[in-house]
Amino acid sequence: MNRLPYLLTTSLLALLAGNVAAAEALPQPARVFADRNGGDAAAAKLAALRYAAFWNTGDPHYAELALDPDFIDRTLPAGRPQGTAGPLQASRAFHAAVPDLTVEVADMMQAGDRVSLRLHFTGHFTGKFGEVQGGGQVVDFQAFDLYRVKSGRIAENWHLEDNLTLLKQLGVVKP
Repeated sequence: MNRLPYLLTTSLLALLAGNVAAAEALPQPARVFADRNGGDAAAAKLAALRYAAFWNTGDPHYAELALDPDFIDRTLPAGRPQGTAGPLQASRAFHAAVPDLTVEVADMMQAGDRVSLRLHFTGHFTGKFGEVQGGGQVVDFQAFDLYRVKSGRIAENWHLEDNLTLLKQLGVVKP
């Protein structure tokens, strides 16, 4: 089997994705695991990285680029609105509590219309979380997201965060 067309196509997509990512300063994953089966892998990767950039910067423009207008959060926390309003609300609150929040994409896996990320959140709790005022304590926890991407945007999200570790670090839950 001649792999040259595949390698050229893959190289071209990587170059194009690299140029878009560089222009947008998107966070880059430490490792990427991808299948070679059809779909628009470059568009799915771009949507996932734009959403990671949204959590990293708090810039709602990244969420608008990443999320489908009919976005559904399949693991919606109590009190958070469904749709794009939910992540926007959560990001504002989290960035107010941890203004120096940084999100690293530790792992990325792609298969068909699915992209999963293992995210590493770090920063310092200097703002307020509910009624609790931060005292500069370190925030360091992980999260896992699974996205279904449709037409280059995230249509559905399933997510798990290590909230117990986070709440202990914030002093909301005592060890």
